[in-house]
Amino acid sequence: MSLLGNLIWLVFGGLLSGLAWIVAGLGLCLTVIGIPFGIQAMKIGTATLTPFGKEVRELPHANSALRIVFNLLWLVLFGWELAIAHFIWACLLALTIVGLPFAKQHIKLIPLSLLPFGRTLR
Repeated sequence: MSLLGNLIWLVFGGLLSGLAWIVAGLGLCLTVIGIPFGIQAMKIGTATLTPFGKEVRELPHANSALRIVFNLLWLVLFGWELAIAHFIWACLLALTIVGLPFAKQHIKLIPLSLLPFGRTLR
């Protein structure tokens, strides 16, 4: 099911969305200050490419003050908008039975887009 779900996801927007995240991450990496945020954007991009069959996990040694500061910056600058966008898409997709699996994937991507530092999608 995950292969078929990922293929349908890619055809109906996942490929463009994932590539846009990766390009945005590369753009953020052009500045020294933006490198940590660019890496997280590329991580979200790869997670957006194929979300079926994966789950959000905490990284084992990710507790640090710098992670908290970066997550707070991300939350204020980008995270809340991304979480709202995933939530809106999940609500719209949940209106149909066919869209329910895709709505579930958007719900899964909310914690990763809200606070990405110290998390991964595996």
